[in-house]
Amino acid sequence: MVGAGPGDPELLTLKALNRLRSGDVVLHDALVSAEVLALVPLSARVLNVGKRCGRKCITQQEINPLLVSFAAEGKLVVRLKSGDPLLFGRGGEEIDALRQADVDVEIVPGITAAVAAASAAEISLTDRRYADRLLLLSAHRAPGKAEPDWRGLSDSRTTIVVYMPGDHKNIAKGLIRSGLNGQAPCMLISKISLPEQQSFKTTLEALRHMPLLPAPSLLIVGETVATARLTEHQPVYRQPPQTKTGTENRL
Repeated sequence: MVGAGPGDPELLTLKALNRLRSGDVVLHDALVSAEVLALVPLSARVLNVGKRCGRKCITQQEINPLLVSFAAEGKLVVRLKSGDPLLFGRGGEEIDALRQADVDVEIVPGITAAVAAASAAEISLTDRRYADRLLLLSAHRAPGKAEPDWRGLSDSRTTIVVYMPGDHKNIAKGLIRSGLNGQAPCMLISKISLPEQQSFKTTLEALRHMPLLPAPSLLIVGETVATARLTEHQPVYRQPPQTKTGTENRL
């Protein structure tokens, strides 16, 4: 089970690259970049088992036995997951299925999107002056699961990172209603580490009026975002409508 990182192949670990090059079968998520997949040997069988919101081509219940089946054939199976395999990647479900089938599992960690996004913007997710707590959560919920309770997240000394934010307007409204200041700085970043990366630094209040960025995207909220460096080389997304309470900077 290999973490492919955020997309830039130079952010793969050496172990991830070695496992990728030695696999007989590679089953990858939809979010694994084409640049990373280009490193897979031509001799390997490559299967896209990705699940994108609203466009599922294979279910998790089908993926689990597929992994077991290939392993039972004696093949070296690489389960390639975007970011880190144990963070919002259903890695736990697949590990359980493999263990139940007595299949040995090796986990190779990868750089998760939160760290890659912070690096791209040159911000520290924690800073003893502004933030001593880091909260990672996913806005994409399993069927039947309740939406996040934003009331418990309105701490100005917490950096909040929302994976798969989807409609970030509702997230902004929820955080403001929970008591977080509408002027709290935040950053929305899309296609992290790839050439088409787009980033936008704004405030929670202004975020409510901002159009969606292309998926996959990630939202960071917290005082440390105010230190993000703006560079002329960073791809720019069009500025959202001006609001009376928010100011925006393109990143």
